[in-house]
Amino acid sequence: MPAAPRPPKKFVADPFDYHEEIELEIESLANLGQGVGRTADGWVVFVPFTIPGERVKARIFRNYKAHSDADLIEVLTPDPSRQDPKCPLFGTCGGCQYQHIPYERQIAWKRSQVEELLVRLAEIKHPVDPVEPSPIEYAYRSKITPHFHKPKGGKIDAIGFLRAGTRGQVIDVPHCPIASDAINAALPAQRKQAFDASDRFKNGATLLLRDAGGKIITGPREVAEEKVGDLTFHFLAGDFFQNNPAILPAFTGHAADEAAASGNKFLIDAYCGSGLFCLTAASRFESVAGIELSESSADWARRNATTNNITNASFHAGSAEAIFEKAPFPAEETSVIIDPPRKGCSEDFIEQLAKFKPNRVVYVSCNPATQMRDLALLRARGFELKRVRPFDLFPQTRHLECVITLDYIGDKD
Repeated sequence: MPAAPRPPKKFVADPFDYHEEIELEIESLANLGQGVGRTADGWVVFVPFTIPGERVKARIFRNYKAHSDADLIEVLTPDPSRQDPKCPLFGTCGGCQYQHIPYERQIAWKRSQVEELLVRLAEIKHPVDPVEPSPIEYAYRSKITPHFHKPKGGKIDAIGFLRAGTRGQVIDVPHCPIASDAINAALPAQRKQAFDASDRFKNGATLLLRDAGGKIITGPREVAEEKVGDLTFHFLAGDFFQNNPAILPAFTGHAADEAAASGNKFLIDAYCGSGLFCLTAASRFESVAGIELSESSADWARRNATTNNITNASFHAGSAEAIFEKAPFPAEETSVIIDPPRKGCSEDFIEQLAKFKPNRVVYVSCNPATQMRDLALLRARGFELKRVRPFDLFPQTRHLECVITLDYIGDKD
């Protein structure tokens, strides 16, 4: 009989032993994509790659103060809608969480998760629009960044993405179904080039494959081109740009519609980058301004305005301490679009925004959890929630974008 596996040094053996197997019903999906089940005494256990309503066998690998994490061993009673994943690495690769769930159910769960976050983090019940689905469910990503660890004995072990449930293990990924066809066609050659040059790498590294209209760019300092509706954007291939081109016209169009629906004459894009939201909304306003901490990004936005013959846009490199200092418009006639990083807005930014008091704020986020945290702060400073609309830029994964609209109604006592 094989010896029982040795638990990690910091493993807490309560309420379950290491690798103890249990059976439980899955009740819902968590925001990180795992199924949520409860034992008979109410203890919460997270199990990935499951569907609400299923009964599963799971193996415990970590206990926390209020829940446990487990690996899926077997689906005892599968949901009738469960489907076969398209990727043979699904369940091993950490990139996708939902390939076993039909797409209609994926977006339904994403909507319910936004509803739950509104109540739990923003302490408000508010209608959530149906999720805007991606026009394509696979082959949508226009950028991937496979990586590898430091070569051992002069050889790279694997080039790919993190193994599911780990923080550092990389699995080999020779093909990615959610990446564009052009990326997958170019991927074998890029992988071979890295493998053949294994002895030249002193440390690990990251590959870049950016699909710019079918042209694959691998240099982060090369210029990429992306069409969004009638507009053309240029930016450095290694810089951030939304990675699902198919949904961008609807996504940016909604942000522009919400910003303009207030009747405001002016628009400020407070995290403008290369000008995506600012320039796609420019035709709706008398004048628009982008504010960006990076001077180089602001310069790309200026170039993109020139490329698209947009003459009512200006761009400013603002400091983090005074981001609205150069705001050229009266707040009572201004809409502000913000699209911060995953960590959300800093408290300093929230205070600056509240001090500026724009008539309308359209908050775009790739992390609804931090967005709802910030919503609570904005509501406490005189902003009222008007609309919540999620967009699924990332089918087959737990990720989504969410756009909320707020109006400034005055300071609260």
